[in-house]
Amino acid sequence: MAEQLFTIPVNEAYESDAECPFCKMFCGLEQDAIDFTLGPSYMEDDNREVTDRLGFCPTHIRRLYAEKNRLGLALMLNTHITRQVKELKDAAAKGPGEKGGLFGKKKTESPVTELIHKVEGTCFVCQRITPVFDRYIDTFFHLWKKDSSFQEKVKSSKGFCLTHYGRLYEEAGARLGKADQEHFLQILNQVFFDGMERVNGDLSWFIDKFDHRNADKPWNNSRDALPRAITKVCGVVTE
Repeated sequence: MAEQLFTIPVNEAYESDAECPFCKMFCGLEQDAIDFTLGPSYMEDDNREVTDRLGFCPTHIRRLYAEKNRLGLALMLNTHITRQVKELKDAAAKGPGEKGGLFGKKKTESPVTELIHKVEGTCFVCQRITPVFDRYIDTFFHLWKKDSSFQEKVKSSKGFCLTHYGRLYEEAGARLGKADQEHFLQILNQVFFDGMERVNGDLSWFIDKFDHRNADKPWNNSRDALPRAITKVCGVVTE
């Protein structure tokens, strides 16, 4: 099948020899979102209004802090906190939630608790990543159904991390017919478990190399087994 613009990121991820091509794609999107957040865009009123409202999740506030633009992050947090203090004061003035009644009626959340839960569940960086990553999932299944050569790329890949294996397993039911789903899951399972067992074998030899009796034996493929195992288990690319 001829390459199309929207298929390029997925095909490139599969040509990268990554332990999980979806982690590769996610990391690229994440870095783009971080760069955008701390780029000139943070001075634009439209973007500042969104960062003020959404804030950042713990993962991405750490990533933003690790970047060089401390002034940009400080400006965003300053106006975000100003907004949150105002909204929380208004919520606190409304008092606590209603208590449960005699017939099992649940206590309602206080306006303060409701507002905090809402803010904790949003992140400006995540919001930029999620819709694009969802389109990558769409593209994966489009290629799987339309391009036999892509199926071969999947079969010969190193597998997936736990998170993205689960995502593809779950999505298959809604995207493929029964026969296609069975075929897909057979391959998905084989590629995933082969990849997990391969990395775990490398990890076992990495551990064994710390035994003085193995000091002169070759490392084989185990030198980078630990970061690859972290990718497989946690979906985190450390290098």
